Amino acid sequence: MIKTHNTKIIAVNRKAKFNYQLMETFEAGISLLGTEIKSARSGNVQLRDAFVNIIKNELWLQNTHISPYIMAHSENHNPIRPRKLLLHKREINKLISKTREANMTIIPTKMYLKNGRAKVEIAIAKGKRKYDKRAAIAERETKRSIQRQLGRRR
Repeated sequence: MIKTHNTKIIAVNRKAKFNYQLMETFEAGISLLGTEIKSARSGNVQLRDAFVNIIKNELWLQNTHISPYIMAHSENHNPIRPRKLLLHKREINKLISKTREANMTIIPTKMYLKNGRAKVEIAIAKGKRKYDKRAAIAERETKRSIQRQLGRRR
């Protein structure tokens, strides 16, 4: 019997591929409060400035903005509180060793619901220099102009 995964993308970090060179991706669970998961299900999540911090051999998602849930009472959650990421110990050790050896960082690339549970796709990444970003922009522009030219011929 083949199980299909019911996934719904909540948020995508669009700047991740532009600002970083992504090496390897992992899927992590995320520990959320009740009002946070309700707000996330309605799509009120922002990953733009988010990063992963290593504290006492645990991974913590920092600067992720999950808006307060509108229908909740006055004691709502803090929108940018640190949230614990849930991974296997061997995956955590692999991430820690890779970030320490090669001067890399861990960033979230997307948040989604998988079978009703919130998941975060994180990536080991290396920051791009300014000239790398300029080269990416130039390459994208040439691809667009080629597509325009091909479109005109048809």
